[in-house]
Amino acid sequence: MLFKLFAAFAVIPLVEIYLLMKVGSWLGAETTIAIVLLTGFVGAWLARQQGTSVLMRIREDMSRGIPPTGQLVDAMLILVAGVMLLTPGFATDIAGMLLLVPPVRAQLKEALRRKLELWARSGSVTIIHRY
Repeated sequence: MLFKLFAAFAVIPLVEIYLLMKVGSWLGAETTIAIVLLTGFVGAWLARQQGTSVLMRIREDMSRGIPPTGQLVDAMLILVAGVMLLTPGFATDIAGMLLLVPPVRAQLKEALRRKLELWARSGSVTIIHRY
């Protein structure tokens, strides 16, 4: 796990720097900076809109006595998308925008659910039900 974290913190910035340099040499520094700032602002706005919508659905589910598990995962993924979109760079912007697309987010939620089930079956994770 430590190696994966190190790789992520080392590789992602290097990819971002490479892409920024390539795009900057192609479009120019000012245009590249403008694109990065624009995607950050648009992404933050979209994340806020979707986050507010998810919070309303969480509130509705809780008022009806329904556990908002799916919406909580959506909220977490939207938060991650917002952080990625505020991080300067093109790769993180693309990943963040993809997380804001509901069908992509639904596929990722399903993959996370399957992974959690696998961990629970193997004994790596214990799930406690308290109702």
